[in-house]
Amino acid sequence: MARPVQYLNPDTAAPAQGLYSHAARVEAGTLYFIAGQLAVDGDGAVVGGSDFDRQFHQVFDNLGAVLRGLGLDFADVAKFTTYLVRAADIEHFMRLRAKLFPGLFGGTLYPPNTLLIVDRLVKPEFLIEVEAVARAR
Repeated sequence: MARPVQYLNPDTAAPAQGLYSHAARVEAGTLYFIAGQLAVDGDGAVVGGSDFDRQFHQVFDNLGAVLRGLGLDFADVAKFTTYLVRAADIEHFMRLRAKLFPGLFGGTLYPPNTLLIVDRLVKPEFLIEVEAVARAR
């Protein structure tokens, strides 16, 4: 059976500049638009301070928790949007993602991702925020 979300890289497109696909094909169905997740624990306290690694992992843990709460997992993600506050963290983000994504997605194709550098997030302590679009099962 084909996956409900398929990641595509058309032959006519330039090579992706990171671990993402150019497009996602989603079979008809309900979509969830998941708010940007931040590095906070279950009590709402900021995790990681100025430690980008800890914030990165907490953000993806929080995304996983939201997905599980919806009866989904990372295979149902159609697209990410990633916000960083420091351009210096781009390469670090890409290295961490290269370690994490094979386990989350079980392969070498990953959701489309738009990466933006912003002046700041809702609190100045936050270094990364990631939002997602996912397909309901």
